[in-house]
Amino acid sequence: MATQNIVKPSPDSLAGAARGTARRGPPPLHLWNPPDCGEIDIRIARDGTWFYLGTPIGRAPLVRLFASILRREGDRYVLVTPVEKVGIRVEDVPFVAVDVEGEAGEAGAGPALAFTTNVGDRVTAGADRPIRVVRDPATGEPAPYVLVRPGLEARIDRKTFYRLVALGEHADTGEGRWFGLRSAGVFFPVIPSAELPEERAP
Repeated sequence: MATQNIVKPSPDSLAGAARGTARRGPPPLHLWNPPDCGEIDIRIARDGTWFYLGTPIGRAPLVRLFASILRREGDRYVLVTPVEKVGIRVEDVPFVAVDVEGEAGEAGAGPALAFTTNVGDRVTAGADRPIRVVRDPATGEPAPYVLVRPGLEARIDRKTFYRLVALGEHADTGEGRWFGLRSAGVFFPVIPSAELPEERAP
């Protein structure tokens, strides 16, 4: 039986298909199951910069377009259109949260933290969009993240995290007393209270 040769798409073909779906609203990525065309040399660096063939993609609208068709499948990140799917490399997570604002939140849930990402997404942290903090085992330095879409996180940049720390509070958890962040009625632990400098200890 003859096998079908799958032609690997180019960034231009991906962009064209993405533009077609964008005209009809947010793309329904969860409904698409196109042929897998392998890998394409697109990389998202830790600082959120997108590269193609080692060169930064300088057009912000194109980056936002690609970000809208990004999906995670297990440990693999893929760009998906109705007719094709290709894998890309992500050094850490695909997005960076570059700003945060407080908002009233839903009734009964309390104030919330609304993040803006480097590709223009606005995400309100809460039960379905959690904040997590990973600490470097050697230095103890925190690396905070917030979930943007299923399987896709944004790393909270340093300046935004410093602003969040000023809004933090202490709370008792099942693992003792922690300093953390509260958004939409959910407490997200950052660091054990006992490990904070005296000026921030409860």
